Amino acid sequence: MRLVFHIFALVVGLIGAASANSDYLLLQSTTSTQNSGLYDYLLPKFTEDTGIEVRVVAVGTGQAIRNAVQGDADVLLVHAKAQEEEFVAQGYGIERFDLMYNDFVFIGSESDPAGLQGASDLEDALQRLRDSQIRFVSRGDDSGTHTKELLLWDGRLPARPYYIETGSGMGATLRTTLEMQGYTLSDRATWLAYGNKRDGKIVFEDNAQLYNQYGIIAVNPKIHPHVKTDAAKTLIEWLLSERGQTLIASFQKNGTQLFFPNARR
Repeated sequence: MRLVFHIFALVVGLIGAASANSDYLLLQSTTSTQNSGLYDYLLPKFTEDTGIEVRVVAVGTGQAIRNAVQGDADVLLVHAKAQEEEFVAQGYGIERFDLMYNDFVFIGSESDPAGLQGASDLEDALQRLRDSQIRFVSRGDDSGTHTKELLLWDGRLPARPYYIETGSGMGATLRTTLEMQGYTLSDRATWLAYGNKRDGKIVFEDNAQLYNQYGIIAVNPKIHPHVKTDAAKTLIEWLLSERGQTLIASFQKNGTQLFFPNARR
């Protein structure tokens, strides 16, 4: 593995030298990874290793995929596996790779009026939310988090007006939730990185159904010939390499690891 990595590092160095003066690489990704601070930590190291600058467009997963379909991306890094696989199946992406994972958590107030902390399992937690007549705040923005939330509800949403859609990113949705003393679903990384927690806390977690896988895909130059395929592949190989995976594992907030690398090639 070490020899392979050294060979890869040499190849990256050669590509990086050729790319140092080229245009930037465009990464369409999610607000969760951006808000966590992961890119501020990782991408300068990638640029240092390769000479390739990466610029991130952070939106919901659904919008990131739509942007990539339109050719407004060289690389896509999101967390809605079924949609990612469809993106590749339709020819817009070359190949999808697992990159890392974390999990989703339910956020509520310290008083936890719906009693989620006492829930025996996920279905019990969801039923308590339906029965509580306490506001549940959804992102409602076609993001990976919103997609996951709808999958968990399985069509049995809380009655309106207790189900509220912000149409916003995770940070704004958390703020609205805390102001309303309600509940929401968040990826763990964004919650840990969120600055103004007030009396909010994690009230339900550690359930296998809350698993949150991230994937990475290079946009297909056969569909969009303008994309920077060599640089995109270099970024993907770097993130999947021993160095990239080690850096992902070492990224923390307040002593807590936010993402867990699980690249398989």
